[in-house]
Amino acid sequence: MLTRVVVAPSGFKESLSAEAAADAIAAGVRRVLPDAEIDLVPLVDGGEGTAVALAAATGGRLVTVPATGPVGETIGAHFALLGSGDTAVVEMAAVAGLSLVPRDLRDPGATTTYGVGELIRSALDGGVGRILVGCGDSGTSDGGAGALQALGARLLDEEGRELPYGGAALARLHRIDPRGLDTRLADVELLVACNPYNVLCGERGVARVFGPQKGATPAQVEELSAGLENWAFVLTRDVAVPDTNLRHGPGTGASGGLGAGLAALGARLLPRFDVLLDHLDLDARLARADLVVTAEGALDHQTPRGKVPAEVARRAKLHGRPVLALAGTLGEGAHEVPGVDAFSGILPAPMALAEALVRASELLTDATERALGMILLGARLPAHAEVSGTQRPSSVR
Repeated sequence: MLTRVVVAPSGFKESLSAEAAADAIAAGVRRVLPDAEIDLVPLVDGGEGTAVALAAATGGRLVTVPATGPVGETIGAHFALLGSGDTAVVEMAAVAGLSLVPRDLRDPGATTTYGVGELIRSALDGGVGRILVGCGDSGTSDGGAGALQALGARLLDEEGRELPYGGAALARLHRIDPRGLDTRLADVELLVACNPYNVLCGERGVARVFGPQKGATPAQVEELSAGLENWAFVLTRDVAVPDTNLRHGPGTGASGGLGAGLAALGARLLPRFDVLLDHLDLDARLARADLVVTAEGALDHQTPRGKVPAEVARRAKLHGRPVLALAGTLGEGAHEVPGVDAFSGILPAPMALAEALVRASELLTDATERALGMILLGARLPAHAEVSGTQRPSSVR
């Protein structure tokens, strides 16, 4: 009997927040299991919704402030003050996220993290002792250069002129003058919750892996990669804490290289789930589940590299709990995510991306109903005396 279902999804980029995804899945569960106890645990990975979720989970509050958006305009942004009162959460997606970049302006060579630095300054104004920066869902590829500019660093070309916003300018960076950096940074613990698989430079560097998703052409990808190589060299020489590996260190590529920029200021780059999920008591809630349902926009070979469904499945398996994963799209490697016992795409038939984004909540609810119906049917079938072959996670379609 399935009497307790834990619903622990991530958000679906540019479509559903984690909270909306959890509500949609819960609606599908209730169609099949109207009497089940449903525990909603919308999960954050440092991207969109992180500040809101952690403020709610800790009894904290949001602080709304004006800041510079990714294309240079002033927007209404926010950070969170957690219930303890001593920790601020700066969600980079709230001020430099991809969803804030109009589709016709998606040029990662021009977008900036300047607003992230402004939010950090606002948090410092509040007198906190710890600032947690959540990385994810970024629309930038400037290596955190904008954030350092907002915090007081001067980025200069060979003729001593200040660089404009954006990653495209980093190829012209000659030196960094750090004398104007906010002195309060030395008195605060700066933590970055990031995906440790993301690195700044090299063949798996952030410009090559994520640049195309942010609108970069193949030529721009190479330009951004070269700019970030130069950024890492100058930043290491002029600013960074000794022995900091800004090129290939775990998490340095987070949010278009924001991880590297903040690491140069002494920030600690930490695996995002180790930092974020403790606030949600996830392990204890998974231990009480009969079934765990997780979800994300895509399930593929990248999922085990720090994505929510893989982390949920890993933790659920520590307690022997079965896991169903739902996804907007299924790609190569979807059947190989460790700990996922069954998975399903939410599209019942081919449709245009624009339609799928608009109907995401409805599609996710319907897909949950279909998948649970199949699971309950399988539970009613008579067991065979012997099952041969290698077991693999099933695809419920």
